[in-house]
Amino acid sequence: MTDAPSYDTRLLTPETWADFAALVEANNGVWGGCWCIGFHPEGLAGTAEDHRSAKRAHTDRGTVHQVLVYDGGAVVGWCQFGTPDELPNIKNAKAYEAELADLPQWRIGCIFTGSKHRGKGVARAAVSAVLTEIAAAGGGVVEAYPEQVVDRKPQRGAYLHTGPESLYEELGFVRDRRIAKWRWVVRRTVEA
Repeated sequence: MTDAPSYDTRLLTPETWADFAALVEANNGVWGGCWCIGFHPEGLAGTAEDHRSAKRAHTDRGTVHQVLVYDGGAVVGWCQFGTPDELPNIKNAKAYEAELADLPQWRIGCIFTGSKHRGKGVARAAVSAVLTEIAAAGGGVVEAYPEQVVDRKPQRGAYLHTGPESLYEELGFVRDRRIAKWRWVVRRTVEA
């Protein structure tokens, strides 16, 4: 039996920007140029270069929360998180708002793993590190918007940019409500 890889994690900051950018650029800007900006207030309006500039501006201003996962000296994945004000855009927003009782203190947005590192625990390391960061920032209710993979046919060529529901279940999240055929709101309270 092989031991799972051991990863280091660091926050996305101006000092780690080049590491983040290297992984994004190696993956065609991620999904054709989103640069992990879709959950941010400006969303996906504009070009890939606009998205890159917006993400860099958030990084320089400190208005981004994102854990980078390192394997050695290279970033191999990340998990984005933030307050609802920092990450106001979610897929299926109309369905989300229809049954909304109260906003969480934190949202987990995108998860990305470089293609050569998928299936090796990168997403788990990223989300676990996010939960540690949230605890250090005072904790609170955390929401994520993963896709259901159990009882679903494999999706050829699909990438679960918000992660699989099973990962969140393993980390203590529970279903709150369905907002699309295969997408759920899951919640967990993180203690400070």
